[in-house]
Amino acid sequence: MLRPYHDAMSLHWEATFAIAMELRRQHADVDIEAVSLKQILDWTLALPEFDDDPALVNDDILYAIYQDWFEENLQ
Repeated sequence: MLRPYHDAMSLHWEATFAIAMELRRQHADVDIEAVSLKQILDWTLALPEFDDDPALVNDDILYAIYQDWFEENLQ
């Protein structure tokens, strides 16, 4: 059975940069320095493209997403 197109674009926890870029796109007006790890978790889980087990996340993953987002804002 063929998977729908959107499955090819699904995001998983190891894709921290891709998650960060999608959060940055969806929350362009947010001051990244004021964003908490809890907000990153909630926003990531709300992404339609996100398809991973929420139980697999930890602070290191959330911080990596934050750091990728922060560094992209510096450019």
